Amino acid sequence: MNSPTPPVLSVHDLTRTYETAAGGLTVLRGVNLDVRAGEIVGLIGPSGSGKSSLLHAAGLLEHPTSGEVRIDGEAVGGLPERARTHIRLARIGFVYQFHHLLPEFDARDNVALPLRIAGHRLGAARERAEELLEALGLADRLTHQPSQLSGGERQRVAVARALANRPRLLLADEPTGNLDPTTSQTVFEALHDLAKKSGVAALIATHNMELAGHMDRVFALKDGHLEERPAESHAY
Repeated sequence: MNSPTPPVLSVHDLTRTYETAAGGLTVLRGVNLDVRAGEIVGLIGPSGSGKSSLLHAAGLLEHPTSGEVRIDGEAVGGLPERARTHIRLARIGFVYQFHHLLPEFDARDNVALPLRIAGHRLGAARERAEELLEALGLADRLTHQPSQLSGGERQRVAVARALANRPRLLLADEPTGNLDPTTSQTVFEALHDLAKKSGVAALIATHNMELAGHMDRVFALKDGHLEERPAESHAY
């Protein structure tokens, strides 16, 4: 009998405590969460509730105080930094509230950059970048630099860049937080649709409850604990 495929992301009994002048500040208290391939999971909670800390631990950007992180069933928390960096590059895509595009590169070459770092030829990297940007409605913006793009266009380029290396896991931290409501909806729909088509496992932190309603599952961080919220999914 075949064993079931493990979740792309699995965090178990995760805790995170920061040392402050006033003493220890614990933002995660025994968090457990699985995210499977093709699933989009929302993470909600007020500022300072620990959403970014959970994403940073899941994305191997920070070490949790205790607990375990697994990617595709592999325990990755104790790996040396070089191995963690390789996993981030090969298997994880990140989208942040600010796009972090390189101003001297056009849209296509910003998206191609992770592929070039991973050793792909320029032509193949640009071909993949064009494919993603066209899927996100940016076919006529390939050679525009970030300063020539609108806020929503820059975020869609950032989404394309996050998916360039065909990651197994997509982590997004308030990806529409800097955008007006209409643009926010457009960018989120683009992210949602492309994530679904690619089959990536996605964990998306947002304060936008309307957008959270379009995700497969939604969890709220409260007092360091995750609480699943009733599904109110509205498919696009």
